Amino acid sequence: MAKDTYTTHQVADMAGVHRDTLLRWLREGRIPEPGRDRNNWRAFSREEADAVVRFAKGISESNLAKVAERQASYVTGGAYSQSVPRLSLLDWDFVDANTGFLTHSIHPYPAKFIPQIPNTLIQELSSIGDTVLDPFCGSGTMSVEALRLGRHAIGLDANPLSCLISKVKTTKISQSEADELLGLADEIKDLGQQTSLGNLPLFPDMPSFTAATRPTFRGVEDWFDEHVIDELAFVKKKCRSLTQENARQLALVAMSSIIVTVSRQDSDTRYVRRDKNTQLGDTFSRFSRALLDTTQKALEFAREVDSRWNVQIIEANILDQPDIGSVDLVVCSPPYPNAYSYHLYHRTRMLWLDMNQPDFKKIEIGSHRKYSRKGSNGATVETFRGELDTIFAWLARQLRPKRHACFVIGDSVIKGEKVKNDELLIKVAKKHGFVLEANIKRNLQATRKSFNPKIGKIRDEHIVILRNAGGEL
Repeated sequence: MAKDTYTTHQVADMAGVHRDTLLRWLREGRIPEPGRDRNNWRAFSREEADAVVRFAKGISESNLAKVAERQASYVTGGAYSQSVPRLSLLDWDFVDANTGFLTHSIHPYPAKFIPQIPNTLIQELSSIGDTVLDPFCGSGTMSVEALRLGRHAIGLDANPLSCLISKVKTTKISQSEADELLGLADEIKDLGQQTSLGNLPLFPDMPSFTAATRPTFRGVEDWFDEHVIDELAFVKKKCRSLTQENARQLALVAMSSIIVTVSRQDSDTRYVRRDKNTQLGDTFSRFSRALLDTTQKALEFAREVDSRWNVQIIEANILDQPDIGSVDLVVCSPPYPNAYSYHLYHRTRMLWLDMNQPDFKKIEIGSHRKYSRKGSNGATVETFRGELDTIFAWLARQLRPKRHACFVIGDSVIKGEKVKNDELLIKVAKKHGFVLEANIKRNLQATRKSFNPKIGKIRDEHIVILRNAGGEL
């Protein structure tokens, strides 16, 4: 009996191409997207698989030779500088791009860069098997793309929540871990339905979520309704009770993803209170949906990423200059000074997850609260310049000579004056032996929110491409 559907791996094998090539064709619209199965995985019909095979065979031998030639030059390092002019000609706005595929959308994280940016830079400025570093990894966007492209990844961040999210987004979960998570999603879904209908007391065999330990951090009652506190406490207890570590971490990220939604905090970008009229059982229902969605996306990620490529997510303060070993490429979006305060807007998430939010608050780079502070304790342009000086002294040692460091950064307003962060960054980088190869301007979508309304709408940002000259100078 003929097989009904085929996976991405199987169709790539049939076509004689790498899976990443097939995925790129799909993203570029060169072949149509297939249907999806009940787990939301791509499921090619026989006709769709045959169409891919025909498309692959239609690629000319000359094109294949050009690709092989470029890949061979990557190995020697000769083509990287040739790649920079190509990068300068691209449209970096990515207006209609899908930015939420795979695990990229499992958790809210303001001001992250879209995956198409690191994906493009990694493809042009590194080779398969290289190690790519993001020293401000945030929610792990670069690490996900590096693994998808057959590179090893290192993500560094002082924010413990960032590190947890990044670990989950880049973890290849097993089917047994997924089954445990889906079982929990079903259990919490049932609880949500019973609670919303007011039927829970009629079921004496149901676990009592009021027995879960309630948090005691300052202000919990100000930011959450009583019934929301009880439901979140029970969800946290169930997440912690999962038997497999990867499952526990994923479940906690799913819980974290809904905390602001069920709280009285206005949004991820506004730290003001408002009543959201969250009903009994809503927290259970939201968590169940988030857990189901996160598990499905994690499974799809696991199917697309080859186990040969590994990732390290390191919780550390970059200003302490940790020794992470040599890397082949740096791709990152550092904090814009005076733009955002992650310690504030993620405060309740971090406290619910027993993270040391006060300690992170002290060391957060670029925090709006640090730059808006009046008096001698307030941060200035010189504060950021000094931090960049420390960072580039460290990067000059970690990044291999003649390899590239790419920074996506926009302007700031500090003490009422506009600061061109790209120019500041370039000036400091040159001091430490880096050479500027490109400074590409890209427009941000008009619907993007300002980080901090007082500094105005950020309309564009720069992709700064530097090369570690090493011993050349």
